Amino acid sequence: RTPMPVQPMKAIAAVAVSQPGLVTPGAIWASGLFTGTLWLVLGLTGVATRVARLAGRPVIYGLVLGLGLTLMLEGVKMMARDPVMAVAAAVLTFALLTRPNLPAMLILLAAGVAVAIAREPALLAELAQTTARWRLPTPSVAGLDWSAVLTGVVVLALPQSALTFGNAIVATVEENNALFPDRPVTVRGMALGHGIMNLVGAALGGVPVCHGAGGMAGHVRFGARTGGALVMLGLLLLVVGLFLADSVGTLLQLFPVSVLGVILLVGGLELATGMVPGTATRSDRAVTLLTAAIAMWNMGAGFLAGLLLWYTHAALGFKRDAGLMKP
Repeated sequence: RTPMPVQPMKAIAAVAVSQPGLVTPGAIWASGLFTGTLWLVLGLTGVATRVARLAGRPVIYGLVLGLGLTLMLEGVKMMARDPVMAVAAAVLTFALLTRPNLPAMLILLAAGVAVAIAREPALLAELAQTTARWRLPTPSVAGLDWSAVLTGVVVLALPQSALTFGNAIVATVEENNALFPDRPVTVRGMALGHGIMNLVGAALGGVPVCHGAGGMAGHVRFGARTGGALVMLGLLLLVVGLFLADSVGTLLQLFPVSVLGVILLVGGLELATGMVPGTATRSDRAVTLLTAAIAMWNMGAGFLAGLLLWYTHAALGFKRDAGLMKP
């Protein structure tokens, strides 16, 4: 009942894009099936909940802050490709966000489409040639071999698991429950959700997907307040996938990279704001900032580093917030 995002798993996508000779479609499907099985087991057995309980609030704040800063940095890099367009889009975005009744995201994307067509009029001709063609997904399980399974599990799925736990489960539970305390989610529910959607999606030939605190911050900042927003987005993607699969590349050219960078910047800003509470002790702020710094490199490593510093401070007698994350 909340705008819970669904997005490709970043670590798996990065390896797949950077090493096309090693990572085959079969390896990607295998990673999704393994990931789905892993999180289903961790959710059903309660292991995911027990691990999450170890995290103190400053560690969770650090994960969220690190993710927010990462999104902002990536957004700025994308904006730098077209600074003039980026500045204009940023001014328009912040002006629109001061008026909650206006659909800021739709207006921003419409402006981006208009600029893209003005710069490349040939896009109109390509769009005119777009035709709808019914295409069902092809089940992928029959096309797997042991080489693909080994690559999918060792090279893709296992390195992704720490990132999924830190960002897609722990940080997303924190973000959701802070934004919508009347509609809380649990670590167990999130783990089970990851398991089910990846087992189903990978079996149909889809890429591994996860939730994410950054995606939720972006949805909420641009107006989403209920799960209905994701129903509309899901229906749109189903129509594109089932009827316009051959034209996806053309459609994506309609959205300038600099405009997408502004969206990332705003989502990261929304996520990072307030993640170092003014009432926190010096010790807690140190844990939060260390976790955030390392999380910008690797979310799982940030989580482990934050836990280490958190419990080291406790052993040495530093004053800390006694509230641990609720399952």
